[in-house]
Amino acid sequence: MAETVRTLATNRKAKHDYHILETMEAGIVLKGTEIKSVRNGRVNLKDSFARIEGGEIILYNMHISPYDYGNRENHDPLRPRKLLMHKAEIRRLVGKTQEKGLTLIPLSIYIKNGYAKVELALAKGKKLYDKREDLKRKQINREIERAFSDRNRF
Repeated sequence: MAETVRTLATNRKAKHDYHILETMEAGIVLKGTEIKSVRNGRVNLKDSFARIEGGEIILYNMHISPYDYGNRENHDPLRPRKLLMHKAEIRRLVGKTQEKGLTLIPLSIYIKNGYAKVELALAKGKKLYDKREDLKRKQINREIERAFSDRNRF
């Protein structure tokens, strides 16, 4: 059976602010009408992060807009949400996140075979000079691409 993956939201700022060291997939526990809002793409990952507490991974500041056709039982848009991973993976992450400057950030949320999944990254924050270096590298690559495309026109 072929896997079907549909990306709903990405954290574009994450690759600008962090060095991505490792990525992993985690399931997400949603309540009531949250999954309907997620499937409609009404998710925002900006400024969200994950923390390991009591052997569980909890995702903070992920905004899921209330479902338009829901009733008064709608969810809180910014409530902390539990992520689902194997215990061995969580234990491995505990050791890595206790290292200096490493954190867990979500890169994207997607639907995979009917289930909502989050792509988590183990990341280290960039310094200002790292961001400048990346911008210079992007600019140089853009100029190189332009030069090659101009050459191919003639």
